[in-house]
Amino acid sequence: MQERQNGRGTTSALPELLAPAGGPAAFDAALAGGADAIYVGFGNDFNARRSAENFTDESFAEACRKAHLAGSRVYVTTNVVIKTGEMARALALVRHAWLLGADAFIVQDLGLLFELHRRWPQIEVHASTQMNVHDARGVCWAAAQGVDRVTLSRELSVAEIAEIAKTGVELEGFGHGALCFCYSGICLMSSLGGTRSANRGMCAQPCRLLYQLLDGEGRVLSPAGNERALCPKDYCTIDHLDELRAAGLGSLKIEGRMKAPDYVFAVSSAYRGELDALAHGDDTPEAAEERREWLRRAFNRDFTHAYLYGRSGNDMMSYERSNNRGELVGEVVATRDLGGTRVRRGGTEGGRERFRHVTRAEVTVRLDKHVGKGDLLEVRPVADPSQFLTALADEDAGAGEVITCKVTRPMPVGSPVRVIRSQRALDAAGHVATAVPRKRPVQVSVVARLGEPFVVELSCSDRYGRHAVGRAEGFVVEAARTRAVTAGEIREHVERMGQSAFEPVSYESVCDEGVGMSFSAVHKVRAKACQALEQSILAPYEERGEGLASTPDLEDISAGLKAVALKRTGSASRVGTGGENTPPQVCVLAPTPEIARSAQGAGAERVYATVDDLASGSWPEGVVPWLDEVCREIDRGRLDPWVSEGAPVAVGNVSELALATERGACAEVRTTIPVHNSSALAALEAAGAKGVWLTGELSLAEVRSLAQASHMSVGLVVYGRDRAMTSEHCVLQVAGRCKGDCANCALRGEACALRTKDGELMPVRTDIHGRSRIYAAQPLDATPQMGELIDAGVSRVMVDATLLSAEETAHEVGRVIESIAAIHAGRRPAPREDGATSGHLFAPIV
Repeated sequence: MQERQNGRGTTSALPELLAPAGGPAAFDAALAGGADAIYVGFGNDFNARRSAENFTDESFAEACRKAHLAGSRVYVTTNVVIKTGEMARALALVRHAWLLGADAFIVQDLGLLFELHRRWPQIEVHASTQMNVHDARGVCWAAAQGVDRVTLSRELSVAEIAEIAKTGVELEGFGHGALCFCYSGICLMSSLGGTRSANRGMCAQPCRLLYQLLDGEGRVLSPAGNERALCPKDYCTIDHLDELRAAGLGSLKIEGRMKAPDYVFAVSSAYRGELDALAHGDDTPEAAEERREWLRRAFNRDFTHAYLYGRSGNDMMSYERSNNRGELVGEVVATRDLGGTRVRRGGTEGGRERFRHVTRAEVTVRLDKHVGKGDLLEVRPVADPSQFLTALADEDAGAGEVITCKVTRPMPVGSPVRVIRSQRALDAAGHVATAVPRKRPVQVSVVARLGEPFVVELSCSDRYGRHAVGRAEGFVVEAARTRAVTAGEIREHVERMGQSAFEPVSYESVCDEGVGMSFSAVHKVRAKACQALEQSILAPYEERGEGLASTPDLEDISAGLKAVALKRTGSASRVGTGGENTPPQVCVLAPTPEIARSAQGAGAERVYATVDDLASGSWPEGVVPWLDEVCREIDRGRLDPWVSEGAPVAVGNVSELALATERGACAEVRTTIPVHNSSALAALEAAGAKGVWLTGELSLAEVRSLAQASHMSVGLVVYGRDRAMTSEHCVLQVAGRCKGDCANCALRGEACALRTKDGELMPVRTDIHGRSRIYAAQPLDATPQMGELIDAGVSRVMVDATLLSAEETAHEVGRVIESIAAIHAGRRPAPREDGATSGHLFAPIV
C-alpha cells in the first residue's frame, strides 16, 4: 500500500496506534506500550469522560513534552456538545491546550468546529465518532468544514472503510475496547433517566443494566440468564490489522480513558507488537499467542469483531454479564471449609471492643492454562453465578497443575475459574512510572578530526514526517599525549545516553587515528547534543505562541461571541411563521398513511414520515420525508431519491445534509444532529440548512435562547416518546428466535418493550433492515409550556406519533391546537397528561 498524505504530514502504511489516558500514570503506560498517539481529557468540563482523572495545566504540559520527545502525538478530547454560555470557555480551553502542546482536538459539536475553523484554522481538528459519520459523503462534508481526520462509526465494516478511504481524508477507526450499543452521538438513554447525558460526557452506562424483553401481551421473551439485553462484548481487531491496513485506515483507536494503567499498558503493548510484526514480517506463534494472552487477561467482556464483516448477531453480545470476564484458566476440583473466627473491627461500642465473624475456606483448582503469583482469580458457580468470589494465586503454576487458594467460603466443584487481573501487567505498568517511559530512537554521527572541534550530531524522524537534528561542538581534538583513544571507545561513551529521552539505533563516525581526549569532555558534548535535539523537537510547539499572540483572552472571546449572538438575535426572522408570537405550525411524524390522514383531519398542517414508511401505502400529498439518523453506503440507494430540488426534507445526519445542499433541497435538521449553541445554528445555516428541530436535551431557557437567535425555522417535539437509542444490533435477538429474515420476522410486528429493573417499559421497534430503536418509558408532553414556546419564536411544534394509534394521534393533535388557541385567548393550556413528563425543560442536562 502506498503512503498517504494528509494535511499535517505523511503517515506510514501502518495505522497509527492511538491509546487512551485518563491521567498521567495511564499516559506513561500508553507511551511505554508503544502508542503513536494518546488521547486525553484536559480539565473536566468538555470531554466525554468527565469523571476520569484527566489533566491539569502542569501534568498536561509535561505529558505533551514526554510524548513529543518520544515521537508521539497528543490529542485532546473536546468531544461533547457545548452550551451557548460555555462556548467562550471551550474555545479558551482549546487555545490554552494548543499553546501547552496539544497536537489535535477531537470534536463532536458543530458549533465548536465552526468557531475553531473560523478563528484558528492552523489548529488540527478530528471529528469525533460522536459526530455520527459513516459514509464517504459525510466524511467529505466534514473535511470541507475544516476537519483533518474523521473518526468513523464503530459499526462500519472493513469493506465500508476501504470505500470511504478513497476520499483521501484521514480515517480513524475503533480497534479495541468497550462497545456502545447505540450509534454514538445520538444516544439519549442516559439523560432520559436523569440529567446525566452521554452527549455531555456523563453517561450512566444504562446499556450495562438488567432488562427483560416483553412481547405485546407482557410475556417475557428473553431466556433466563440473558438479562443484559443491551450489553455488547468488547471489540477486538488484533487478528484483522492487516485487512484494516489494506483498507486504508489511518489510525487505530483503543478505548479506555476510564481504565487503569495496567490495562492501557497491556492492550497498547499487544497491538504495538502485532503492528510491528506486520511491518517486519518476523512474528512467531509463541509471540503472537503471548500478545493475545495480554488482551484476554486485561479487562474484557469477551471479544467480538462482528461489525468488521457486516454482522451483528447474538455472538457479539454479552447477555449474561456486563463485568470483567478475564480469561478462563481452570475449574474447582475440591473445596474445604476452614471454619470461622472472630476478628477485631476497630473502635469500641459502649466501651467494649467490636468484632465481626469471618468465614474461611480453600478451593483446589486444576489449571488448563498457567497463572502467575499475585494474579486475581474469579471463582463463579455455574448454578448461581451471582455468588462469585475472588482469590489470589499464591504461586506461579502451569497448565495441568493443581493449586490451592484461600477464599471466604466453600465453592461448588466444577465452578469455572478465571484470571481477571494480571499481576504481570500490574508490575509492568508500575515499572514505567519513570521520567522517561519510552526512549526515542536516534541516529548518531560523530566527527573527531585532529585540529577541529569534536562534533556529536543526533537526528530522528517520526511517522508523521517530522525530522529533528541536534548538533553540538566541543573541545578541539588533539593528538594523544599518552594512549590514543580508539573509535570504539568514543562510540561507547557517546552512546551512553543515560537518563536522556534518547537511545542510539545507528552510528557513524569520522575519526582520525591517534587522537586523545577526556571521556568526561565527550560526555559533555553528547549531553549538549541531546539538549539541542530536544530543543529541535520541541521548537515547533514553543513557537506557537507567536502565531496566536494576537488572539484574545477568555474575556475578549466571550465579548466577541456575545456581539455575534446579539447581531443574530436582532436580525433573526421567524421563517415560515410571519413574525414573533405567530402561531407555530402543527406537525406530525406519522408511521402510516392512516395516521397521517387522521392527523390532517385533526388539524395538523405538516406531516412527516420515514422513508421506509413512505415506500409503502397510499400517502396524502405533501408528506415531508424524514430521513434516517444512519446513512451508511448501503443506505444511500433508498434514502437519496427522496431528496429533491426545492422540496422540504428532514435530514438525520451530515451526509444527508450535504446531499440536500448539493441538490438545493430545503433541509430541516433532525434532533440527531444536536444543536446546543448559537454557533451551531450559524454552522448549519452556512452549510445550507433551512430549518432545525431542537433536541429534547435542551431546557426551556435554552430553547428560548436558540429560537431567538435562529435565522431558520425552529421546531420542537411537544408530544411523543423520545427515541433513546438506535442500534445496528436488533434488540429482538435476545429472544433467541432470529432466523436472519427481517422481512418475515413475527416479532417485528409485536409491540415489544424492554422492562427495566424498576418495572418501566421502554418500547422497542426494529425496522426492515434489522436496526432497532428504543423509546422512552414515558411520553413527553410540553403542551403546558406552549405560551413560552410561542413567545420564544418556536415556529413548528410536533406530535411524534410513531407509537400512537390514529385515534391517539388525532387526540394529541387536538390538544396541541387547543393549547395554541388557549394562549392566544389569554387562557392557560390544559395541564400535562398523567404519566407524561416535561423532559429536560425544567431539568437541564449537566
